[in-house]
Amino acid sequence: MANQQGQMHQNMQTGNIPQQLNHGGHEVFDVHEVLSGSIGALNTYTLLRQFVKDPELADIMDRQYRFLQDEYNITLECFKTGTDPSKPTQSYKMKQGNDFVYGIKPSQPKKPIQSASEINEEIVSGFLLGALKSMASMKTMAALETTNPVVRRVLADSVPNCIEMAYEINIYQNKHHYYQIPQLAQQDMQQFLNSFAPAQGQPPMQNNQMTH
Repeated sequence: MANQQGQMHQNMQTGNIPQQLNHGGHEVFDVHEVLSGSIGALNTYTLLRQFVKDPELADIMDRQYRFLQDEYNITLECFKTGTDPSKPTQSYKMKQGNDFVYGIKPSQPKKPIQSASEINEEIVSGFLLGALKSMASMKTMAALETTNPVVRRVLADSVPNCIEMAYEINIYQNKHHYYQIPQLAQQDMQQFLNSFAPAQGQPPMQNNQMTH
């Protein structure tokens, strides 16, 4: 990202505006939602950490919390300054493999808990997955409304990280049969896989000759 420090921008009504105010109205509201949502997600990790006894999930939560906190600070910094943050957005790397087990194992129907004493790894991981999916959606929508090039890039770069962290939670849930994945019958799946063909040909050229 090119550093925008000191660059002035134009407002048709008020004239020059400094770099730290280089934000459109939709951008300000949407990034405000992103930052508020990030705080909510971090608070969720903090509140639920005490209920986790499985070392694997505890390790995932601790690593993801540190990464999310760092991303929050990076987003906040570039939003307040309008310029490149002091450190770039990183790429989240999960420890787990990416093998899912397909199929449905019989289990008890799910229902709301009646007491906090019922909170376990299945419930905690469900909360985390919901928070990460929500952040991926919010950051995508905010990036599409953002005019500041630095903030837009920081938001866009952070979306794949939300997806990767959600995927890590998915794998953990699948491993413990919390997140089961059915498959279509092979004949039906093959039909869907073969229901599209590659595009061919060249884009149509504009006809400059007017016909009357």
